[in-house]
Amino acid sequence: MTEGQAAEGWYVEAIDRLGRTQLRTELARAHLLYGEWLRRENRRADAREQLRTAYQMLDEIGMEGFAERARRELAASGETARKRTAHAPAAASQELTAQEAQVARLARDGLSNPEIGARLFISSHTVQYHLGKVFTKLGITSRGQLHRALPAELGVPAPR
Repeated sequence: MTEGQAAEGWYVEAIDRLGRTQLRTELARAHLLYGEWLRRENRRADAREQLRTAYQMLDEIGMEGFAERARRELAASGETARKRTAHAPAAASQELTAQEAQVARLARDGLSNPEIGARLFISSHTVQYHLGKVFTKLGITSRGQLHRALPAELGVPAPR
């Protein structure tokens, strides 16, 4: 709603305040919005700095849509960023989240999606989503491959 120096002050303040919280997604989005605004103000070098930060944070968080938006803005500012691909994920994204590990372990142990959902208090559709992420990260295509693909620390049965 504000323009010029006043708008920039609000962007900087938002990033400063969010930087002191644990709201990583909101901080990443603030960097993206500020970078977009800077680019539209023809301050491309300043924009690239904010957009690089936003892209890196959004990519690490897994917010693919926003990461792609940041990548496009970077390209529009004259810089390139690698495009995310499912075939060449970053090493850090190979690690399963806690939720994915739980779902994978229960699937490996023979539970169906509805059974897993009931145990974890999530929907069967959410279980299916997590299994898709697990399969991609582990480079497998079926539940039957979970026994050989799960890291050793996931091989210990969970306490009941």
